[in-house]
Amino acid sequence: MTLNNLVGNDIRALRKSRGATIKELSATLGRSVGWLSQVERGQATPSITDIAAIANNFGVNISFFFRSANRDPDEQGIVLRAADRIPIGSSESGLIEELLSPTLGGTFEMIKSTFAPRSSSDGLRAARQSEDGGVLISGQLTLEIDDLTLALEAGDSFQFTSRTYSWRNNHDTPAVAVWVISPPVY
Repeated sequence: MTLNNLVGNDIRALRKSRGATIKELSATLGRSVGWLSQVERGQATPSITDIAAIANNFGVNISFFFRSANRDPDEQGIVLRAADRIPIGSSESGLIEELLSPTLGGTFEMIKSTFAPRSSSDGLRAARQSEDGGVLISGQLTLEIDDLTLALEAGDSFQFTSRTYSWRNNHDTPAVAVWVISPPVY
């Protein structure tokens, strides 16, 4: 898979996960629908300025689109090396996420979520049309799914579909989970 295909797949997946049409995104960028369609299919190469505008529109860093650019082309889109993962968020916000999926073009995405000590999501997150699941790798974490409160410990796993949820880490150590979401929402 070429870098153009990877970037195009990621742009399409981000656009769809945010509920934007190709017409809406192209208008936001001041570009034609045809051009954006070609970019998404890997048939046109966007400029760095275009990629920066797309990244800004979706709230991701421009480096998100180049996370495996220096790797063997045969492994691009198949393997995402640990050194190429880009943290999103901050310990001040209480949550740092790293996309583990090599591409957003599949039917699910994997995310490593690190929940800072004494942090929370500040209330329920709206239900989205997705299936979420995961496993707590280390620490302790409380998940609230609708009206159900669950105290998770390392090794515990969870799964739910289209429900409101919140999280909190009431402890003095970080909690780390691998989270799987289908379809991708990044």
